[in-house]
Amino acid sequence: MASVLFEHIEALQGEREWGDFLDAGTGINSINWVSGLDTARWTAVTGAGGMAQSVERAVQGKKREQDRLVLGNWQDPRFLADERFDTVLADYLLGAIDGFAPYWQDELFPRLCALTKKRLYLVGLEPYVPFDATTASGKLVVEIGRLRDACLLLAGERTYREYPSAWVERQLDRAGFEVVETKRFPIRYGKKFVEGQMKMCRQRMATIADRYLAQAMLKHVEDLERRALSHIDIDGGLSHGADYVMVAEPKKSAPQGA
Repeated sequence: MASVLFEHIEALQGEREWGDFLDAGTGINSINWVSGLDTARWTAVTGAGGMAQSVERAVQGKKREQDRLVLGNWQDPRFLADERFDTVLADYLLGAIDGFAPYWQDELFPRLCALTKKRLYLVGLEPYVPFDATTASGKLVVEIGRLRDACLLLAGERTYREYPSAWVERQLDRAGFEVVETKRFPIRYGKKFVEGQMKMCRQRMATIADRYLAQAMLKHVEDLERRALSHIDIDGGLSHGADYVMVAEPKKSAPQGA
């Protein structure tokens, strides 16, 4: 799916130059894409030391002298405060914010607006965990999401907090952006998704002091994984929910600078 979303962004960009590029919440997928673009330079930001190491390995041999990987937190008003970029990418950054700056999501967009000269590309996921589903595959996806979040919370970790595209559009407008286009991409989850989510659950349950609780949760993990993989074998995937790609530009009246 990542390649489809990035291809759409390239189509939206058209003949425009990428210029100075900011990957505002970098990861392996985004940096592999960004490092292959014809940019003047790129800056990749992450708030996690482990991710910084993974990204550094991913761009080995592709990182130019002018490119840089930066460890920082957007909640810090001084972070990159004196810089601006032609193109900014926020690839699933909004959902990840809760792990680094809880309850600060609405403040992200003014920060990004101050950094954006020309265009912001935002990739997000329509929330599905809080809502019930009507199809068999949808119910399995929701059940997987709820189990994953329960395991994370029991392990003392924060979950991702996704926001719907309509909420994002309102916040971008308030922050000084004009939303040019929003497009949704239906998701069809496969075995890799199921196995990855269940692996995460097992890892968290290994840290739980209450072993009775952990064993009960692990039994549920096994059952859910079996049911989900069986459905995929029959139907080819789990169709539920959507990603979205949004392109926004600073309004002419939007304040510039930090």
